[in-house]
Formats: sequence, C-alpha cells, structure tokens
Amino acid sequence: MYPAVAGIIGACLALVVVAFVHIVRRGLVRRRELEARGNPVASEEVRTVMDLLHSGAMLVGPHDEILHVNEPGVVLSLARGSRVGFATLLDKIREVRASGVTYRGSIKREMHPGADPLELTTRIAVLGESAVLVIADDESTQRRIEAVRRDFVANISHELKTPIGALSVLAEAVEAASDDPEAVQRFAGRLQHESSRLAELVNQIIDLSRLQSEDPLLSREIVDVHEVVTEAVDRSQERADNRQVSLIVARTSHAYVIGDRWQLADAVSNLVQNAINYSDERARVTLSILQVTAEGDRFVEIKVSDNGIGISPEEQERIFERFYRVDYGRSRDAGGTGLGLSIVRHIALAHGGSIRVWSRPGQGSTFTLRLPAYLGPDPQESALVEEN
Repeated sequence: MYPAVAGIIGACLALVVVAFVHIVRRGLVRRRELEARGNPVASEEVRTVMDLLHSGAMLVGPHDEILHVNEPGVVLSLARGSRVGFATLLDKIREVRASGVTYRGSIKREMHPGADPLELTTRIAVLGESAVLVIADDESTQRRIEAVRRDFVANISHELKTPIGALSVLAEAVEAASDDPEAVQRFAGRLQHESSRLAELVNQIIDLSRLQSEDPLLSREIVDVHEVVTEAVDRSQERADNRQVSLIVARTSHAYVIGDRWQLADAVSNLVQNAINYSDERARVTLSILQVTAEGDRFVEIKVSDNGIGISPEEQERIFERFYRVDYGRSRDAGGTGLGLSIVRHIALAHGGSIRVWSRPGQGSTFTLRLPAYLGPDPQESALVEEN
C-alpha cells in the first residue's frame, strides 16, 4: 500500500474516533444537564419493581411525561400514549408534586357518557426530586359485589321472616284450636305448606351460594340432554297434575353437553315449574330439544313454552333478578321463592351457556336455555363398541 493512501486512511480513522468520543461526551453532558434540571430516568430496578405489582403503577416526570407504566396501569388507562390518561388524575399529580404531600384516596373517571364512572383507589407520592409515583386499584367491581351481597342479605332476611312468622302464628292457632279437630287439620295443612316453602327457600339459597363460588360445577361429565328433560318432567308432574296442566315433550334431538347433570335438571325443573305456576288450569307446557349452529359453533337449546299470563317487556329485564316475581300473589300461592330464574341463569353461565325469554302478555312465554354442545364421539356408540 502506498504511504500516502495509508496516511489518508489513518487520518480518517482518527477523525472517526474523535467524532465518536465527542458524541459520547455530549451525550453524557446532556444526561447530566437533564438530571440537574430534574428530569429523572426510570431505572431498571424501578421498572422491574413496578412491573411486579398487581396494582396499576405509573411513574410521571416533572413535565407530566410518562417515564414508565406497568401493564395493569395500561388496563386502567392511567396513561394515554406518553401523557397522563385523564384530567382528574393529572390535576392530582400536579397537586402532589407542588405540595410534596402524599395523596391517598379515590379518583373517579367517566369512561363513557352515561356509564358508571371508574373509581380508582390511588396512592400518589413524590419519588426523588421531581418524579411522581402513582399506584392505583380498581375497586368498582368489589364495591358492586358488596352492594349486591348487602341487598341479597336484606332480601333473604325479609323472605325468611314471612314463612317463619307464618309458622309461629299457625302453631299458636293449632294450640288454640285443640278442641276443634277440623280447625287443627286445616291449620296443620297450612303448617305443612309453609314449612315446605321454608325448606325450599333454604335449599335454593344454598344452591345459589354454591353457584356463585369460583368453581360452581360439582361434576363435569357427558350429559344426555333428553335424560335431563325427562328428569325435570318427572319432578314437576305432581304439581302439573294438581293444576291440571299438561306437560308435553314435543321435539327431541339426540344431543349431549358437558356439565353437571343434576344442576341442569334443576335448571329445567325450575323453568317447567315456573311455567306451571304462571299458567291457568288445563293449560299446556311444552318442552323441546333442538341443536343449533351460531357463529360457527354448535349449541343445544332446551325450550320451555307455556300459554300462560305472559310477561311485559319492562318486567322481562328483571325476571332473572333474585327474589323478583312477576305476580307476587300467584307466586306465593304456588310456593315460589323468587329465586328459581336466578338459579337458572347462574347454572347456564356456569356451563358456558345462556338463558333468554320471549313473552307477550296474555300469549304466554318461551324460555330458551342454550348450552354448548358436546362435540366428541357419541357415548352410546362408544358403549356399544366396548361391549362388542
């Protein structure tokens, strides 16, 4: 290589090295200037700790820029891009930065117009010289659960007082009428009715409590839907006979689902008995089993139809609430507790299904319990193969 060319290459390399060193030095100087002006940098340790938290966590710089936000914080919308997610939170962050006083309390954010606001329980504190750390938890769901639980306890107390009070009064009446055999017999019949109603109420409260647990299914097996419908009809036949109501299994389809057989029988029984209670004498209650396809998936539908009093559109939105009755007097006379349809809804949800209603006042109602279909081999055919 010519000496002149080598000299030129060496000079270029030297210039490159000098330029690189200059850039690095400028970067270091710039970082020191930013730190001196109070622009913190979220360290790797701080980021790691924030990412380990179950709560939403966000670190905000002195100019309201987001230095770091963990995944729960993103879910809670603490940040919107590189800025704080909503105005009320930003105001509180600025207030804490200016005063240096840690804030512990709730901050509300309206997610959508007309929707219930998101209520965050927050802790906001200055971290270092100018950064602000936000820790937030969404307790809206927990508050709603607590409110539902309080209402449930209040409703249970009211519902239990009625049959218990009736039992007490009837016991006194039996004692007072000890010399009148006919009166004793009449009061004893009422005692039996009220005690049966109380027992049913207690059993349904227990069932509903179990269905609201983390794992509501007592068993998971392949269930023949026709057997479920047959079991429900057998359970309801005596009540239907007493009211001269005909139970008809109209259409059946060979179908299976995965779930708890007895819970499913309870659900269908509640629908059938509800139809009997709200039908006039000599009416008809029809059951059918259909296989349907929706959104590329297969389902089994159990339909229970009656030609009873029907349900108004306003009441259809509430009939699956606990203790709600369309006709309180009719329900009470029939021994209803107001929990049957709520139990049906919870059983449907526990099995990955749904429950819906079609009804018109004076024309009757049709309740449809939809469940995901079992897609495996036919259990009956598998059993025959094993036998052979």
